[in-house]
Amino acid sequence: MRHLKAHRKLGRSSEHRMSMLRNLATSLINSREERIVTTLPKAKELRPFVERAITLSRRAQNLAGEDTVAQSVHLRRQAAAFFHAGNTQQTSLAGKRGQLRLPRTAGIAAVKRLFGELGERYKDRPGGYTRIFKLGTRSGDNAELAIIELVDNPREIEAQETAKRRSRSGASKKKTLESAKEGKGARAKVTEPDETPEAMEASSTDQEVAGQTEEPAPESEGETK
Repeated sequence: MRHLKAHRKLGRSSEHRMSMLRNLATSLINSREERIVTTLPKAKELRPFVERAITLSRRAQNLAGEDTVAQSVHLRRQAAAFFHAGNTQQTSLAGKRGQLRLPRTAGIAAVKRLFGELGERYKDRPGGYTRIFKLGTRSGDNAELAIIELVDNPREIEAQETAKRRSRSGASKKKTLESAKEGKGARAKVTEPDETPEAMEASSTDQEVAGQTEEPAPESEGETK
């Protein structure tokens, strides 16, 4: 039986594995392209790990009631456990004269973006915030690589809008071609001669009258002599 065997060990101890997943989650949230390349087993382990954090930010966006601020702070503290903590010496060094404040870490920036931009983006999405693409094996150790990315990212939205514009332009071009063909067909019908028997008889009589009214050509001097 596979009791308590739900996750992959990834050849690491518990502390090392959790630290690695926090680093991967921080890189994915802070990535400019909202995607990272890693091995397939790591990507499969990272997917539920980071989606739980995104669910906490989505809950914070849908809060309602009097204690909204307290609940939002509680959810933010819960989500901070999925990333590395900030500088532990930040408070002790803040009041010392002549010492600069330490820079904010990537984990704090990830939590800020998680509860700001991503929480607003996935506010109405019930789940499935990430997707995985397989890239094949890596040269060297033959490890299977994969891309894990956030869905509804700006690159994906831009591609969808481009496809819509192309489809609209193609449909408009098709309509203009069809209308042009219809116009040409109507003009051809109008210019076609009427081949009814009455029309043929009228044209023959016109030709006879024209032949009778034609004047004979003048004779030359040689012929008169």
